[in-house]
Amino acid sequence: MPSAIRIPEPFVCRTLHETDKTEPKETIETHRSFTPGEAFRQTPKALRKTRPPSCAHVAFRLVPLPAPAAFDPMIKPSEFHLRGGRAGVLLIHGLTGTPTEMRYVGNCLQRAGFSVLGVHLAGHCGDVEDLLATGWRDWVNSVTAAADRLREDVDHLFVAGLSMGAILALKLAIDRPAQVDGLGLYGTTFFHDGWATPPIGRLAFLLPLATRLGFGRKRMSAEVEPYGIKDERIRQRIVGAMMAGDSEAAGLAGFPWPSLAQFQTLSAKVRGSLGRVRAPCFVAHSTHDDIASLRNVRTIERGVRAPVRTLLLDDSYHLVTIDRERAKVIDGTIGFFREIVAQREAAWLQHAPLAIAK
Repeated sequence: MPSAIRIPEPFVCRTLHETDKTEPKETIETHRSFTPGEAFRQTPKALRKTRPPSCAHVAFRLVPLPAPAAFDPMIKPSEFHLRGGRAGVLLIHGLTGTPTEMRYVGNCLQRAGFSVLGVHLAGHCGDVEDLLATGWRDWVNSVTAAADRLREDVDHLFVAGLSMGAILALKLAIDRPAQVDGLGLYGTTFFHDGWATPPIGRLAFLLPLATRLGFGRKRMSAEVEPYGIKDERIRQRIVGAMMAGDSEAAGLAGFPWPSLAQFQTLSAKVRGSLGRVRAPCFVAHSTHDDIASLRNVRTIERGVRAPVRTLLLDDSYHLVTIDRERAKVIDGTIGFFREIVAQREAAWLQHAPLAIAK
């Protein structure tokens, strides 16, 4: 029978956790122990789609894209690079998001001894036209280039992403299995099927076909409440910046259909290649995710051919890196990556004498 384990108490960034009023307990089930050379997998006792009874159905609004504007290639760079030890973590934000949504995680990882690079995906942190000028290959290239830069300074490379960022992290692990030592997958979104997603939103997988046929090229899905954030104070701050047009800090206020179509194309490609993932995965997902249900977690657990550890959160929505239980996500990530580093270094020391003798 699976035995429950407990994640250690947070040891970094506790002073910034001021908005957390309660600390609900999370349950993680382990099927096998994590020992050197042995695959492990941790899964919840039950994966079920849960809709919070207090949440009303959210309307799905379509708005036309703004009038075309000249593409400005000089978007202000907003990536961040935090120097640390010889283990590095590449952080990837989501579609229409910004590196800011990964900055708190990055700060805590650095304090725990990791070097951190928060990548700025092509076309993001600008206006709608900037985003429309890019596609999934450009986003993949952004991640690949950032990984190459970080890899030059570290011995161990980990990659963690939020929402579409998690898909891009998996893509890098598929394309470069020898380069990626471990993954952090937060709110992974293969399917838009959360409790706030209406029926039309669940047809997002048809967007690649629709845009190829000329439909929806000037359409945009507006952001609606609760904006992926359960904590009202954080939500008000983020939404205020987003509605004020500060895309560098809070991202765009909606999703252009052509960009969503690119996202769906990327998602389908990665989902079909999950069996090639060999890097251990730490999966953090909310049981009340308003964007992506626990079906996305099951897809990872059943698809990858690598160890998986799953952390389910009960007091957050989609943006788990900034919502109420962000400290749990960070502590779980740090512990997971440290275990991998310890295993790899132990394995290296075990074989090093043989290599020297030769």
